[in-house]
Amino acid sequence: MTLLSQSFFMELARISEKKGLHRRLGERARYLVKKFRISELTGLELGDALKVIEDIVDIYVRNLAQRNRFTKSGRKAVLLPHCSRKNMDNRCLAKFDPDISSYRCGHCSSDCLVAQATDLAEARGYDVYVVPGGSCIHKIIEKHHYGAILGVACSEEINLAKNYLKMMNVVEQGLPLTKNGCANTRFSIESFQNLL
Repeated sequence: MTLLSQSFFMELARISEKKGLHRRLGERARYLVKKFRISELTGLELGDALKVIEDIVDIYVRNLAQRNRFTKSGRKAVLLPHCSRKNMDNRCLAKFDPDISSYRCGHCSSDCLVAQATDLAEARGYDVYVVPGGSCIHKIIEKHHYGAILGVACSEEINLAKNYLKMMNVVEQGLPLTKNGCANTRFSIESFQNLL
């Protein structure tokens, strides 16, 4: 991608976000699903699938629109989901910090997604928190005053956090999980590295 095409798509994303164009496309897609009875024909719960797709599009549009501000921001943190840890029991060496209700990775397993992401982020100067849920964000922001946050979570959690982060004037980048479920969740380490 050339610099010209990058700047064109960034501006397109900013305009789309401001005017809510991507949301209108999602509404139109839902209308077509109903009109053509796709749920009935396939037996799939496409309403839920469409909502997830709509949320993911919204996240990636915001990522593009905020990318320049994110890269120029000084103090940055990464929020990783605790449900992506390889071990959710005492084999995990993460230390819990009750003051901010989050974990610090103990680097106990090199094949743990959280350990891999922590290593990548810390090597680039990010502070890393392994959080049990979105409610921890308030404590982290209030205590450490970050200018930018890269959050890895389910699309619903990312979209819930966006309004709070915007209100606090914190630039965000979101990476949706590739496997949800509150346990044994997954995310793309390659996509994570690209967002750093």
